[in-house]
Amino acid sequence: MNLPNALTLGRIFLIPLLVVVLLTKFEGRLILGVRKELVGAAIFGLASLTDWLDGYLARRRQQVTPLGQFMDPLADKLLITAALVSLVQMDLAQSWMVVVILGREIAVTVLRSLAQSRDVAIEASPLGKVKMVSQVVAILMLILSDHVPLFVRLGKIALWVAMVLAVASAMDYYRRFNHVLIAKSD
Repeated sequence: MNLPNALTLGRIFLIPLLVVVLLTKFEGRLILGVRKELVGAAIFGLASLTDWLDGYLARRRQQVTPLGQFMDPLADKLLITAALVSLVQMDLAQSWMVVVILGREIAVTVLRSLAQSRDVAIEASPLGKVKMVSQVVAILMLILSDHVPLFVRLGKIALWVAMVLAVASAMDYYRRFNHVLIAKSD
């Protein structure tokens, strides 16, 4: 297993730890003397950083593998899903917004899988990458919102941005999916 794939696997292993930290009621809200929000933000931040780092290293070292191409988007979706569902449980995110964002993830995954089954690759779009960044920012701010009150409003705004970008990028994927498949059938 190469380093990029190991980083992706590490991100997957951080997900249950993130959920436990966010959803467990610790006495005094402290974990080893540190506020649980800070621990949760650190875990989520580290996991998010591995998303960027594994892709960077895979391209730079020319270690892009089919396993990595499968695991990386899966790890991203699992991380975002776990964090957003935890935020709903913590009453920091609206459930309907999370449903829209996660519905987009499922729809895009289905479209990309259908295209892949026809030997067509639909690459990640720049809009999808901006959506991912906005999700990470929103999640980090919402996790830290109890610690930094200004982050409540900023996190909710960032979540709105993430949701709008999720819908826009889903429409972009659908358009590209249709375009690629029509071109392939000609």
